[in-house]
Amino acid sequence: MKFGLRNITRLLSNLGNPQRSYPSIHVAGSNGKGTSAALIASALSASGYRTGLYSSPHVLDFTERIRVDGRPISRRQLASILNVIRSDIVRHRATFFEAATALAFEHFRRCAVDVAVLEVGLGGRLDATNVVRPIVSVITSIAREHEAILGRGIVRIAREKGGIIKPRVPVVVGDVGRPADRVLRRIAKQRSAPYYDLTGASARIREESLAGTRFALRGIDGMEGEYRLGLVGKHQVRNAVLVLRVLAEVQRRSRFAIGTNAVEKAFSDYERLSGLGARFQVLGELVARAKRACRFDDVVDSEFAPGQFPWVPYGEHPHGLVSGAQHVSLRLDRFRKRTHDRVVPEEVGQGLVVREVLGAARSLTAASLGGAAAVAGHPGLHRRGAGRSDRAARAGRLRHIGGAARGGASGARR
Repeated sequence: MKFGLRNITRLLSNLGNPQRSYPSIHVAGSNGKGTSAALIASALSASGYRTGLYSSPHVLDFTERIRVDGRPISRRQLASILNVIRSDIVRHRATFFEAATALAFEHFRRCAVDVAVLEVGLGGRLDATNVVRPIVSVITSIAREHEAILGRGIVRIAREKGGIIKPRVPVVVGDVGRPADRVLRRIAKQRSAPYYDLTGASARIREESLAGTRFALRGIDGMEGEYRLGLVGKHQVRNAVLVLRVLAEVQRRSRFAIGTNAVEKAFSDYERLSGLGARFQVLGELVARAKRACRFDDVVDSEFAPGQFPWVPYGEHPHGLVSGAQHVSLRLDRFRKRTHDRVVPEEVGQGLVVREVLGAARSLTAASLGGAAAVAGHPGLHRRGAGRSDRAARAGRLRHIGGAARGGASGARR
């Protein structure tokens, strides 16, 4: 890893500076920047604008980082751009992230996007994305992180993230705390950048469930009303309030018209519109599909209450769990590659996916989510009185299924 804007500037210059071909929204922060960027992109797409989204890290495949209206860049498109800039990447010894950023900017130009939403990779001031002059800059939060790189303490980290603030470009800031707020306000004042926080905005949660959160917003002109957010957790409501403040400012500062109906659609269906998952999500869709294929009803129903499954975060979590049925085929492809393309019956591969997901869900839910598992309907996982016989019986059923799957796979090889 190396910091500085020289390499990315050279790469983009050789491409004709594609990042200048469209307006952008630049999003930094310690937490919440990925979700906020996805919600902003969703709202713009739902409003009828062709929207690019550059985010990191990816979960399963590199192409997830570069999306237009939720659709990831294809491998053919990726190869086409890479062939153009390959020699420059080698000559300038560009880093992985610098090369990825150049790829994203060029892809968005080729797709003729109306606007691009760009998530900072790390920090801000020297991040490869910090070569744009956006409509609005966004800083979601500031916490102690990556101190070996960004500096020790909130003040130094705030200076680095405040590096995305551009002269006379408005910046919208989330809940960053007083020390960081003072730093960011000082930078904004020095650069004559209008500074907006969430003072005066409030959200009252009306309903919470596994399907999402319904809340009423007050205090942001043009955006007041009731919204249903297809994300779970109070922290996501805070992200949504910040996004609404950003969208209000985007409307004021640009030609983009973003109605509340489009925002409601974006919030309720953000994963399809942005293509970005990897948040607290329900595994029911994936497990139900695999159950139908593998007839795992007895095992699954013994582990989970009918129709209910635990929340499993993946994103940056080291376990890297899948988020929905759309990833079953990708997991199966990886399984086949690991077995050197041996012919494996589809039901066996999907059965192994189910076994992997169920095992990881139980251990991760128990370790990370505590009481949330009970809310999600995981019987017995947190019962202090659960006896060894119960656990042994469940383990025995899984071993039985696992043995059958392994036998099927070996039979197929023969």
